[in-house]
Amino acid sequence: MSTAAGLELRSPGLSGTGRLVRISANLVGAAGAAYFAEVSLHAYLQTHRPIGAAFFAEQMVVVLAYLVRRPARAVTRRGGDWLLAFGGTFIPVLLRPGGVQSAWGLHAGLALQVLGLAICFSSFLVLGRSFGFAAGDRGLVTRGPYGLVRHPIYASYLLLQGGYLLQSMSVRNVAVVLAALACNAGRAIVEDRILADNAAHADYRRRVRWRLVPGVF
Repeated sequence: MSTAAGLELRSPGLSGTGRLVRISANLVGAAGAAYFAEVSLHAYLQTHRPIGAAFFAEQMVVVLAYLVRRPARAVTRRGGDWLLAFGGTFIPVLLRPGGVQSAWGLHAGLALQVLGLAICFSSFLVLGRSFGFAAGDRGLVTRGPYGLVRHPIYASYLLLQGGYLLQSMSVRNVAVVLAALACNAGRAIVEDRILADNAAHADYRRRVRWRLVPGVF
C-alpha cells in the first residue's frame, strides 16, 4: 500500500529475511531501552529522586513493548526511514548533565518530564502490542492520547528531552535535542505517508490535525 507516496513496503512475515530484520530491530530497540533503563536506575540510586524511578519504569515498559510487539502488516524498506528511527531512538543517549542549571529550569524541566512520562505511559497502554520501531502499518489506534495528536509517543519524547535541556542547558544538549526532534518529526511524516491510502486513517487525519504539538505541527 501507499505506492502513491513512493514508499516500498513489505509484510515482514512473508520471508525469512523479513523475520530476521524484524527480530533484529526488536532486539536492538530492546537493548537501547535497557541501556536507558540502566542509566535511569543508576541516577535514581544516586539521587533517590522519584523521577529517576519513573524513568526506569518507563524504559522497562519500552523493553517489554519491543519484545512482545506483533509484526507489522507492512513496514518501510527505505534506508533513510530506518535511519530516522535509529536517530530518534538513540541520539538522546548523547545528552549530558551540566551546563546552565538554574532553579527555574530545574522546576520547569521536572514539570515537562512528569507530563512527558504521563503521556508516554498512557500511549503505550493504549498501543499494546502495536508499538513500532521503523515506520509501518500496525493498525490504527485513535483513543487516549491519540485523540489529541497522531504521534503522542514522539510528543512525549520532545517533552522529556526538553525537560532535560531546561535542567542542563548547554550547546551540546541543544544540538542533541534538535537532532532527536528532527528525526522523530521525520518518523511522524513517514508514518502518515505509509498510511495515506488507508481510508480510516484519512478520516483520522481530518479529526486529529496535528502530529506532535497542537497548533504547531
